[in-house]
Amino acid sequence: MFDSLSDGLQSAFKSLSGKGKLTEGNMRDGLKIVEQSLLEADVSYSVVQDFMAHVTEKALGKRVLLSLRPQEELVRIVYDELVETLGPVDSALNLKADGPTVIMLCGLQGSGKTTTCGKLTKLLQEQDITPLLVAADLQRPAAIEQLKVIGSQLGVPVHAETDHKDPVKVCQAGVEMARRDGNRVVILDTAGRLAIDAELMAELKKIDRKVGPDQVYLVVDGMTGQDAVNSAGAFNDALELDGVVMTKLDGDARGGALLSVKQVTGVPIKFMGTGEHFDALEPFRPEGMASRILQMGDIVAAAREAHRIVDEQEREELEAKMASGDFSLDDFKNMMQKVAQPGLMGRMMGLMPGMGQFKDMMESEAAGGQIRQIIGAINSMTPAERKNPKLIDATRRTRIAKGAGVQSPVITQFIKQYDVMKPMMQAMSGKGTGDRMAMMRQIQANAMSGDPRLGGLKTKQGTGKRLSPAQKAQQKKEREKLKRKLKRKKR
Repeated sequence: MFDSLSDGLQSAFKSLSGKGKLTEGNMRDGLKIVEQSLLEADVSYSVVQDFMAHVTEKALGKRVLLSLRPQEELVRIVYDELVETLGPVDSALNLKADGPTVIMLCGLQGSGKTTTCGKLTKLLQEQDITPLLVAADLQRPAAIEQLKVIGSQLGVPVHAETDHKDPVKVCQAGVEMARRDGNRVVILDTAGRLAIDAELMAELKKIDRKVGPDQVYLVVDGMTGQDAVNSAGAFNDALELDGVVMTKLDGDARGGALLSVKQVTGVPIKFMGTGEHFDALEPFRPEGMASRILQMGDIVAAAREAHRIVDEQEREELEAKMASGDFSLDDFKNMMQKVAQPGLMGRMMGLMPGMGQFKDMMESEAAGGQIRQIIGAINSMTPAERKNPKLIDATRRTRIAKGAGVQSPVITQFIKQYDVMKPMMQAMSGKGTGDRMAMMRQIQANAMSGDPRLGGLKTKQGTGKRLSPAQKAQQKKEREKLKRKLKRKKR
């Protein structure tokens, strides 16, 4: 996401590092690279001018120039200004307590409007809300059929009237149906055109006036650059938008539209589409986006992705198993099957601090093949072998490898990795987020230095250090606490 912009900003920061003495001239050279990076990313010229004026004023102050780490001060200044440019944003849907909340989606043809209906639906389903979709794009029969398919895939109702010519009446009938059937949300998929024209705007204004949607979102293609900003301005003049949904940000979007829409139109970005799947829609967070642009990751978004694939009860069960040392190869296989969802590992890597360089590797066919090999190997083991891999001798390895369709060394390597990973996961269980992140940073740093032991994490099994009776008692107490908590959940 925004690789060219991120790389340009990193070049600016690196140009300031290693300087024996930082002068105003050096800083201005770095700021020129920042400005050039923004312009090359197709950010609106007026936005760039305002952005650079604020950054320059702060960067040339004595606090920065005389700092021991001036490049870090500049990163902080640019981060703060990015957050200011992109925000503030309220990404909540603000649903009404009584009656259906009507959300109207509008946008040009090809912006991803109908697919966004499905993504918003998925987001609502995660909150146990089943919306009603209304096919109001009567100009394109294919759009109506596409919405029906999406509704079928997600298991939600779709109101469509293929023989009707008045989109206002279709929308009104859909809202009435939702009120009758108890749907808390109605999503209107309105018509689009290849370009803005008077007929389209007149139709949208009429729906807005007659149906009275609670929220109006414009769906724009993030890859269209300043055209997205222009269309946002035109739609906002006609409809008074409540927010923008920016799509296709997983492609080669340069970032100009993202950084310009709010400043030019005053309309905040509410959601962003980061992939083709229905779960690839994220509530927009200025702080998280600024962190991603500066290659600092986005821990909040990473945690949200993790909660999507492992619910609270599953997490507690895994915590208890890890803490007690009962984490088996069956449990490991179940985790691998969850993270093997298309594109998931790539998204997770892109959100982890310092792990963005591994994103393409994790999305590669080779990575998918390795995961399938591991799952196949575990499936080829007996229940006893999955519970206790120490039973696997040379003869058993040969049998497992044959059953999984791989060479015997693959099984040997996998078991070695599991032997290192198990105590690592046990060491992480029961710890807070800060301690886990510190462990992850240690693993990452050592792995990148070529340490073959999954980052050389120091665990109880690897140090040989004896625990005191008090430490042993504390560990036992924590394990028992997790087990009791798990039993209460199962009742």
